[in-house]
Amino acid sequence: MPQLQLPIFAAGVTEINSRVAVQKDADTVCYVHGLLPVFQHDEADVQSFRMFTSQMIARGTVKPKEIVKTFGVPMITVKRYVKLYRECGVKGFYEAKPRHSSASVLKGEALEQAQRMLDEGRSIPEVAAELGVLRNTLLKAVRAGRLRGGQKKRVRGQRGSHQERAQPGGQPGADGQRRNALTGTSGGGDGRTGVGADRV
Repeated sequence: MPQLQLPIFAAGVTEINSRVAVQKDADTVCYVHGLLPVFQHDEADVQSFRMFTSQMIARGTVKPKEIVKTFGVPMITVKRYVKLYRECGVKGFYEAKPRHSSASVLKGEALEQAQRMLDEGRSIPEVAAELGVLRNTLLKAVRAGRLRGGQKKRVRGQRGSHQERAQPGGQPGADGQRRNALTGTSGGGDGRTGVGADRV
């Protein structure tokens, strides 16, 4: 991930061009046009730096390459914030960007539809794919209590077949004797099964 490249403010007065200079005094940066100070901000206030330099570029007071040379910032960054200034003005640098939470994605009719599908026994991945939302969005809604997790459908007869598999002796026949599920033979009274079980 590329690191943020902060502007470099040299101590004393530095000319940006023949009309504009910047002066750093302690932790304060001041911009001077001719002999008059026109704007200042704290050294750590990067947003104000971006706003004012973009404003000067947009008004033709300075050129992008002069900002790059004076403050050591990338040209692509300068162009990005000039575009922001032209589209949104000063407020674009200070407005908090809206954050899209999962709650805003899953609400109203979509939330009701998700709950109906979960009540029908469909899995969370299936519901997420059907609604076009992230699986994690549904899981967060369940944890927050905005959705009730669907109950898994029980397959009819599954319990009985499990019990049958647990009894290796097979089912009792009409004569009351338990028949072996593989050979079809019955076991003797002594508990032995299979062919020749009656032999001594």
